[in-house]
Amino acid sequence: MSQSPSTPDQGTTPPGGDPKGPFGKVGLFLRQVIDELKKVVVPTRRELVNYTLVVLVFVLVVIGIVTGFDAIFSRGAEALFGSTGSGVEQPAEVPADGGEGDGAGDSAEDGE
Repeated sequence: MSQSPSTPDQGTTPPGGDPKGPFGKVGLFLRQVIDELKKVVVPTRRELVNYTLVVLVFVLVVIGIVTGFDAIFSRGAEALFGSTGSGVEQPAEVPADGGEGDGAGDSAEDGE
């Protein structure tokens, strides 16, 4: 039976032992955040411009693919179900008298 080499666990407390109370835990958290931020490598301006252009080109390609699929599927749906016009239902026309009707069945709001 072979044993793997022992490695310290991620997230263990520092050699000082278990932090006491909520302030000790917050302090430990902040120390760990600062240690992680020291490992961050800030990209140069040239790298940043390059990454930005790569992302923008990728987004444009995905937009083109989605637009193409949308056109294909909408034409397929039109062929399958028939043309439905503009896709927006038009509201009913309002009568020329402003939609007030012929007066039959009006409520007491007429003042009569």
